[in-house]
Amino acid sequence: MATDKNITTLNISLPESMKSFVEHEVSEGGYTSASEYVRELVRRAKREREEQENLEKLILEGLGSGPATEVTPEYWKQLKGKLAARHAKRQGR
Repeated sequence: MATDKNITTLNISLPESMKSFVEHEVSEGGYTSASEYVRELVRRAKREREEQENLEKLILEGLGSGPATEVTPEYWKQLKGKLAARHAKRQGR
């Protein structure tokens, strides 16, 4: 994992109950410090935001890709048949 060599300090204030929670997570979660725990939370939040933005982009692309196809049991049956044929062709059958 890449690390940021430009480490800086950010002081935060927490109510006692949140401080206790962080300390518990550090001790039980295998973190070496509260800073490491908070960095992991920030990385996770950043990753989730990027995933959400990507999902929204894909949804917009799908909406703009043309008319919708009704997905019925017959549709799935035909799709399964096409995929099975493609797989068999790749396997040389």
